[in-house]
Amino acid sequence: MISISEKEFIQFQRFIFDAAGITLSASKKPLVCGRLEKRLNANQLRSYSDYLNLLSSGKNPAETQIAIDLLTTNETYFFREPKHFDLLRQTASASRGQGRPFRVWSAASSSGEEAYSMAMVLSDVLQDGPWEIFGSDISTRVLEKARQGHYPLSRTTNIPQPYLKRFCLRGVGPQDGTLLIDPALRRRVRFEQINLNNPLPNVGNFDVIFLRNVMIYFSNETKQQIIQRLLPTLRSGGYLCIGHSESLNGICDKLKAIAPSIYQNP
Repeated sequence: MISISEKEFIQFQRFIFDAAGITLSASKKPLVCGRLEKRLNANQLRSYSDYLNLLSSGKNPAETQIAIDLLTTNETYFFREPKHFDLLRQTASASRGQGRPFRVWSAASSSGEEAYSMAMVLSDVLQDGPWEIFGSDISTRVLEKARQGHYPLSRTTNIPQPYLKRFCLRGVGPQDGTLLIDPALRRRVRFEQINLNNPLPNVGNFDVIFLRNVMIYFSNETKQQIIQRLLPTLRSGGYLCIGHSESLNGICDKLKAIAPSIYQNP
């Protein structure tokens, strides 16, 4: 195993902070080694300093993206934090007849389970009516998995049984033990790479935004900047859902807390 010095680890802390706004604590040193060592071997490098020099040179943008992918934590599952999906159902039901698409953003969509959970709810409530799901993440690796919509059955235990039968295809033969999101539902979900630490592209306006379990990796200053970027995309009366272990206290005073982890744009 290639060891990493304290100086090299600090340099990688700066690298991922500059690239993605993520603050790596000292306890993440083994994670950096475990995830990046194979990239040193793939590039035939002897030290983490050599790898950092490769990333900093700008000569290999693809390798830089790989490093960002490996250093960003992606953990999610279907219908995580059910109260948020109850809110989504209620808000979508109340939107009928408004004459425009009901739009939802999964702003840290990882491998897509959150976005497809949203799509199942909206398909159930609004059926073939005008609705859109937009998913984004900084990692191209997990976005490719999200677009495929192909998951181990072990990841699907929280999907309600009626939704499993209606929106999911169970693998057979070589695909036994896996599940595929129905193509018709996948077509209603669009994924795009977005770095929330940078100015946002034109993504339009949303009725509900999920930004869950991602701000725990950011400093307070970075959190404030990200929320300021998202605010113009949240429609008046729209909702922002964050993780239950997160809070906007001291981060943003423009949104009204209506329940733990749920905020509304007045």
